[in-house]
Amino acid sequence: MTHVHDRLHLPVSRRILARWLGALAGALLAGAALTAAPAMAETVVKIGIVQATSGGSAALYGTMQKNGALLAIDEINASGVLGDIRLVGLHEDDAGDRGQSVNIFQRMINKDRVAVILGPTLANSAFAADPLAQRAKVPVIASSNTAPGITAIGTYIFRTSPPENVVFPGVLKWAREKHGVRTAAQIYGIDDMLMKTAYAVQKQALETAGIRIVATETFQKGDVDYSAQLTKIRAASPDAIVIGGLAEETANIVRQARQLGIPPGTVIMGANAAISSKLAELAGKAADGFLVGSGWFIGYDDPVNRRFVEAYKARYNSLPDNFAAQAYTAVYAFADALKRAGGAGDSEKLRDAIASVRDLPSPSGPFSFDRDREPVITPKVLTMRDGRFVLAGSE
Repeated sequence: MTHVHDRLHLPVSRRILARWLGALAGALLAGAALTAAPAMAETVVKIGIVQATSGGSAALYGTMQKNGALLAIDEINASGVLGDIRLVGLHEDDAGDRGQSVNIFQRMINKDRVAVILGPTLANSAFAADPLAQRAKVPVIASSNTAPGITAIGTYIFRTSPPENVVFPGVLKWAREKHGVRTAAQIYGIDDMLMKTAYAVQKQALETAGIRIVATETFQKGDVDYSAQLTKIRAASPDAIVIGGLAEETANIVRQARQLGIPPGTVIMGANAAISSKLAELAGKAADGFLVGSGWFIGYDDPVNRRFVEAYKARYNSLPDNFAAQAYTAVYAFADALKRAGGAGDSEKLRDAIASVRDLPSPSGPFSFDRDREPVITPKVLTMRDGRFVLAGSE
């Protein structure tokens, strides 16, 4: 297990951080450097971070979430707004394996006595491990689980990642209005719960919008050649191809679709899980015009978001994605609740405080949880342009 104690010294406004945590931290000038709180007896509050940093595609999302969470923990500790409370992040890699997720949850709950668990990376793992936290009354805040039914696991389960049924209808609406999409083909991963549920959400949205589905194809984890499925799709001449796949799978499908002669006029759109720099890396120029829905995008013109992007880049020498932003938001939501609950001693009081997070400044804009512990944010439609996601219509 890795105990994270790294400190981050960045020119982040103490006033803004205090506002994020729902408290007045003092009248420091905006942009002044943060300093550590005066020495006092510390109360350590442990945050379990169960994110895959190995295990194929899962590591693309898990690494970003781990980074975003640790960045937020260090900022909050440096601000001093939690008084004598110091957050300590405990990370374990579940490699995207539900069995490992269950074992790690058990260890963090029973041995480490964490106050909250951030994760796990994949919905498959969440459905297996989250019930353990629910029974133990340990809050879980997911930042990449988008499958339907995650928060229905129990009252201690939250997520900052908008579910697929919230973001995809907006993508479809954009495709209809801007590209005249009237027919579509679907291709999805048949052996992954998240992708199967994404397919079901996408299918329902297509049918509700009156878009005729002219072909449906499937693939399995580990597949690298999609030519047989795409040849059938090409023969059906759809206006759009809708992919239910993780980032690497989606990238390969997009690249091979264009190589097989499926024209640029055929719109390709995907699930929220496709949002990764890996898409552009693997698909290259073929990814231009790819559409996806998200709760966040890097160019969102807001001071909180700009500060987050700058801080992430300074620390990790790379740019964040939506999963990093959602994990970062999860930590700030927890810290806001922790302060209002007066600590982590009463798990029910802490849970209630998390549930009452409202209009918290975040990289995505004002953030709240609704009555079902789902994120309340405005979905955005993104398109890939020259190797990066931009707001659709702004390219």
